[in-house]
Parts: sequence; C-alpha cells; structure tokens
Amino acid sequence: MRPWGDFEFSPLSEMGGLRLWFYAIPHRDRVLIRDLPLSHEIVKKDSRYYYVVVISENEPESMPVNRTHIGSQPRHQLEAHLEEVELAIEDLQAERAYLTRWYSLLRDNVATLEDKAALDAAQNQSYTRTGMFALRGWVPHTRLAELESYTRQHGVHIDARDVQPDDNPPTFLDNPPWLAAGEDLVNFYMTPGYRTWDPSQIVFISFALFFAMILADAGYALLLGAVLLSFWRKMGASPGGRRFRPLCLAIVVFSLLYGMLIGSYFGVTPPEGSLLASLHLLDMSDTNLMMAISVFIGCIHVILGAALDAARHKNRVEGLESVGWASIVAGGLAFLLSTAFAPSVLKPLSVVLAGVGVLLVLLFAAPFEKPLSRMLKGLLGLTKLSGAFGDVLSYLRLFALGLASGSLAAEFNNMAMGIHDAMPGVGIFFAFLVLLLGHAVNLLLGLASALIHGLRLNVIEFFNWGLKEEGSLFKPFRRRGL
Repeated sequence: MRPWGDFEFSPLSEMGGLRLWFYAIPHRDRVLIRDLPLSHEIVKKDSRYYYVVVISENEPESMPVNRTHIGSQPRHQLEAHLEEVELAIEDLQAERAYLTRWYSLLRDNVATLEDKAALDAAQNQSYTRTGMFALRGWVPHTRLAELESYTRQHGVHIDARDVQPDDNPPTFLDNPPWLAAGEDLVNFYMTPGYRTWDPSQIVFISFALFFAMILADAGYALLLGAVLLSFWRKMGASPGGRRFRPLCLAIVVFSLLYGMLIGSYFGVTPPEGSLLASLHLLDMSDTNLMMAISVFIGCIHVILGAALDAARHKNRVEGLESVGWASIVAGGLAFLLSTAFAPSVLKPLSVVLAGVGVLLVLLFAAPFEKPLSRMLKGLLGLTKLSGAFGDVLSYLRLFALGLASGSLAAEFNNMAMGIHDAMPGVGIFFAFLVLLLGHAVNLLLGLASALIHGLRLNVIEFFNWGLKEEGSLFKPFRRRGL
C-alpha cells in the first residue's frame, strides 16, 4: 500500500457505487494512460512505474496490466500489525533460546541416558532375589569367549547353549568393516530372519552396480568422486561416516567404469581413435543388447537369491522348491542366450532346466503334506511363474533409466551448441548456463533414480526370492557413553 498512501476506504454508498482500482503501470505504457476513457489519477511515480488509481463501478477491461490487490485495511493499521508481529517474533526467539538452553547438555549426555534406559529394560527382564539375580539373553558366537572371561573375573555363573528349534533369537549381521554399509541397506527395508542368511555383501555390490547403470555417465561419476574426496576426512570423523565411505567409493568406481564402457562423459562420446574411445565397448543405442544385459543381470540376481535361500535349509528337502525356481529362471536365461547367440546346445538345455524346475516346485512346494494336498499346493506354487517373469523384466529399468539419463545429457549439450551457434559472442554465456543448469538437474534426477530403483531391485525383487522370513535386529546390551 505504500505507493498509494495512507487512507481509509469510504463506504460504497458514500461513493455512489463507484470503486477504486489500483494499477502499477510501467513507464513504457505511459501513452496508454493518457488515452484511458475512465476517470483516473496518477498518485505517484518512481523509476519503474506510474501508480494509477481508476474510479469505476466495475473493474476496467482495457488496462495494460492486471490490477494490484491492496486489501481493505489502511496502511497505518497494517504497519501497526507488522510491528506487533515483529515484536512477537523477537519474543518467540527469546523463548526458543530459553527452551533450548539445555540442548547442548542433553546432546552431550544422550549416551548416558540411553545407557540408563537399556539398564532399566534389562532389570525389568531379570529375576532378582536378595543377593542373587538371573538374566537371560543372546550373544553372538564370536563374543561368547569374551563373555565367559568376563563372568569368571566377576564370579558370575554362565550357562550357554545353542539356539533351540523353538527359540526365536534376534539377527546379528556381522560383516567386514568395508562391507558393513550393506547391513544398513538391508535393514533399511527389513531385518532377515535368524534362520535365513545375510544378504549384506551381495546387496552392497549389486546396489553399487545398479547405481552405476542408472547414472550411466563417467563425467557424473568424476563429479561424485570429487565430492566424496572433499568429504572423505569429515566422513571418517563419525562411525556412520566410516561405514558408508567404502560404499560411496564403490559407487564412484563402478559408475566411472560403466560410464567408460558406454562412452558417456557428460553426454559426450569420445572421438574415434582416442584412448577413451578404445574403452567404449557398449553402445547404449543398441536397444536389444542393453535390454539383454539388463535381463541377464536380473536372471543372475534372482537365481542367486533363490539358490542361497535353498542352501540355508538344514533339511535339504525344504530347499528344493527354491532350487526349482532357480532352475526355472536359469532355463529362461539359457533360452535368452540361445536367441542372442544361437548356440544349438543352449535351447535344449533351457527346456531341461525349466522342466526340472517346474517338477521341483510342483513336488516340493509343500514336501511334508499328504499327496493330494502336496500336489494342489504345488500347482498353486506354480502360479508364481508370472511373478518370476515380471521380477526379471523389472530389471529393464536399469537400461531404461540409464538411457534416459544419457539422452537428457546429450540433449542439453545440443541445446547449448544451438544457442552458441545462433548467438555468436554473448551466446557462450547462455550456452554455459544451459549446460550448468541442465546437467545439474540431470545429475539430481539420476541420483534420485539410482538411489530409489537401486534399492528397490534389491529389497523387493531380490528379497522376494531370497529372503522368506523377517526377524528382529540384535541390539547388544552395552554402554554407549564410553
């Protein structure tokens, strides 16, 4: 309201049904103001606008700009309200400072508070009498000797036994430090059951590979490598950062190698005869080849999951259904290879593998049921054939998203070249802006797609065939404040 002054609107009846309409008109439209057929007044002007008030019963239709909505309150009321709001903000900031005065103390002592909560929880689960207590818990095999040594030093009796069939222990994932981030990727979706297997190492490698195939550019990989290098020391300052450094490094290395294989450097293909061109072995525009590679990876991933699920059963009969599904998918993979490379031996092999797999699923989907029930459940189990087909085809997103990323990068390059050619001299500035903004957007989209779909293929398609049971995560009872 400041350009029009401080005033109060009169009631409409006192205005004879006329209203005031407010416009900020640029200087270039000054000549249009002179020709206005309506009653108007220029109340103020500055270096950019004329501030015009038009008196009319209805909103004028011939104005060169849209009207300015200034509300119905006078300016002095708005300014008074603004002052009240600013004072209220200052009061709230002072209150925030008062309420958060203990934040640093609580942050520094949160480990002590967590220790006390864990101790209280353990005491609630213990049996206590005068001078005696009993506590039951779980301990990893690798830490049992340490626990026994502790009990001998403190005169405490310990009775350790293996897990019994009716027990339901928590799951303890134990991997080398450089693969530990795979555990976080797995637990992001679910914790494997105690009697299943640990997929952390496979997920670690496959996630890095899928990330690279979706990002699909060596130039972007070099950018990520530079960012990782700048944060490498800072990440090492925290346990979580140290866990994720190897995963980030694997992502950068895999992305760089895959980008070199497909010959994409910020959407630019290296020239013929260059060293980088000699490393360009895969053509992203060859749809059949790239789709075959994606389906091949999907088949291997599903086969690996089913095979490891079969191997975890102590009673081998229980794992034959998973062997059957691995055999069915392997048969499909052999058929795919036979159509791609046409060796005569693979097509009969694919039929044999698929037939054996169907028999295993049919006979061992419910191996301990009565014959009729066993056969019916076997037929029901075979209905997952469409699911297996869909899960394998889901890996085509590796090629599709990688192709989309590469196509966008190349298109931004073409746009920049077009601007540079059309506007010699100054065009280089706008071309640079297009390159900078375009590749920044494409990189962000690629990172989001790689993270989401790289995880999805592991925790949905892969886990669907490899992990049939969910468990609870092992949380050690220990002090955190040390």
